[in-house]
Amino acid sequence: MADAGLISLSVEEGVAVIRIANPPVNALGAAVRAGLADALAHATADPEVRAILITAEGRTFIGGADITEFGKPAVPPTLPELIAALDACPKPVVAAIGGATLGGGLEMALACHARVASADAKLGLPEVKLGLVPGAGGTQRLPRLIGAAQALPLILEGTAVDAAQALRLGMVEEASEGDLLPAARRRALALAEAGGALPRIRDRQDRLGPREAFEAAAAAASKRAAGNPAALACIDCIRAAFEKPFDAALAFERETFLRLMQDERSKALRHVFFAERAIARIPGQPRDVMPRRVGRAAVVGAGTMGGGIAMVFANAGIPVTVIETAQEALDRGLARVAANYATSVQRGSLLPEERDRRMALIEGRLGLDAAATADVVVEAVFEDLGLKREIFAHLDRVARPGALLASNTSYLDIDAMAQATGRPGDVLGMHFFSPANVMKLLEVVRGAATSPDALATAVELGRRLGKVPVVVGACHGFVGNRMLARRTAQAERLLLEGAAPEEVDAALVEFGFRMGQFAMIDLAGLDIGWRVRKATGKTAPVADALCEAGRLGQKAGRGYYSYPDGARQGVPDPAVHELIGRIAAQLGIPRREIGREEITERLILPMIDEGARILEEGIAARPGDIDVVWLNGYGWPAWRGGPMYHGDVLGAATVARRLEAHAERSGDASLRPSTALDRLARDGQEFGALARATA
Repeated sequence: MADAGLISLSVEEGVAVIRIANPPVNALGAAVRAGLADALAHATADPEVRAILITAEGRTFIGGADITEFGKPAVPPTLPELIAALDACPKPVVAAIGGATLGGGLEMALACHARVASADAKLGLPEVKLGLVPGAGGTQRLPRLIGAAQALPLILEGTAVDAAQALRLGMVEEASEGDLLPAARRRALALAEAGGALPRIRDRQDRLGPREAFEAAAAAASKRAAGNPAALACIDCIRAAFEKPFDAALAFERETFLRLMQDERSKALRHVFFAERAIARIPGQPRDVMPRRVGRAAVVGAGTMGGGIAMVFANAGIPVTVIETAQEALDRGLARVAANYATSVQRGSLLPEERDRRMALIEGRLGLDAAATADVVVEAVFEDLGLKREIFAHLDRVARPGALLASNTSYLDIDAMAQATGRPGDVLGMHFFSPANVMKLLEVVRGAATSPDALATAVELGRRLGKVPVVVGACHGFVGNRMLARRTAQAERLLLEGAAPEEVDAALVEFGFRMGQFAMIDLAGLDIGWRVRKATGKTAPVADALCEAGRLGQKAGRGYYSYPDGARQGVPDPAVHELIGRIAAQLGIPRREIGREEITERLILPMIDEGARILEEGIAARPGDIDVVWLNGYGWPAWRGGPMYHGDVLGAATVARRLEAHAERSGDASLRPSTALDRLARDGQEFGALARATA
């Protein structure tokens, strides 16, 4: 046996086993690639070797390329060179895939002559999530293996499939329920004994399937992927499989990969990739803290949010009790949950038996004493601090010792709720976003007294619930809504100064949001913000006047827009334009034509400035944490990286200068840059400098 540390080679009964050992995910770094190339050459040259197996230690076959090498000079052998050597090997090579094989790992497996997967295998090409195309043959071999129309969504969405799905699609020749290596060994020896030409995917042009089916799927996908350079490039690369010989198509894929490496939008997507992984590291949190066990949950409140949160627990297999004060409210809430599941069944996204299983995990009870057996209690009543303090005081008396007590508040004081209990270390915020059973973001709000293990429990629970948990500090609105308030204030001000609602919304959609500010408010309901403003003593002249006129949004058939005959798409309403004009005149605000660029900057730049304040105060630990909040909770376009990344692209000096100019022109002093932003602009620093200063 020859051993190169990361790569070992052993030969037994004519089969060479090349084993990768590069924990934690067996990434294909330079040393691994060199070891694999060397082992492959030795096995090929050894006359005793009839066939070759490639396998790996640990729970991952190959997690992909080493992304820390991205942007650095290539070290030979490159991944395409290694894959070319596999493809050209004169002896049969079989990939024994145990656990995850992703990106370059799957591309390497596709260059082998056969693939055998264990029952726990996951196979996928997630490069699009990094703003890239698969760069080592993935867009050429996978379509030739399973058909272009079937390969397209796998490559465009970057999702992994399990072994059973991979077998059905034809990605693997065998899914082994037993020991993986004996099954792979049998497959390799069978190929050796068969003689003749080895099966190479590069030769399977006939497996691409009908061009028409691919083009129809590509046309629909192109509309969804507008603005995403990687997704559009993936389509082009797969199309090249129809139009070019294999080697030429492979070269086109590589050229596209290298071009995207330099594309600013792709760089933003890579920032997102790393930011979403960085949130797992909680600054100031001891490394040895263990989360508490959560086996049962309770949700206080059966309204829209409470019901959605209950569904989240049930979807994750956690029994949950929904608590209300009146039977009618409880029945109404449970009926809404049942209706949501019924809709999923009708759409085909949920099997009836799975619906029944989840519904069986949800029980309704009256009175807070029903929370006594829960390991986590999520309060989800309407935003009234006095009521929430009363609930937490009661929960303090009835909840079991060590139970996590969480509030789903959007902006209220977590510390004030904690002070209503005798166990403030168990209290924190778990801010779900609406609809709770759909939206990925979970703001985990750390109070002044929240214990490390309570915080660790909420974060681990968030992941278990399928959410993206971001730890934030306690302040009014936390991170997401605090920044949104700046955008909302400017949107209102722009209306008074002369912009129409549709012009404001068009600017945001052009920037990359799927929905504009006022269309979003109409969808959610204007009464939500109205209730908050009345509770906090704030006003918004246009929004308040619309609410007073009964224009509460889509549910009322009219808001900032009109929705004739129950339409989901609003149309501009002259009555709204007239109302805005009257209010501006009453306030003495002169109206003017406002250009698209000014609208966009006045909506986006104040958010960046507020992010600087949030970082300076330590409410967010890193600029990337703010970006993850906005990407997963507010529809920020991923290819723009997030508000703080966008701020760094523009430069703090540019952001400060443009805000100052808009403040001067509009007379709106709230647009003047903060001291935190001014300091970054003066010193020529990026927003990360604020985080480092407070870490």
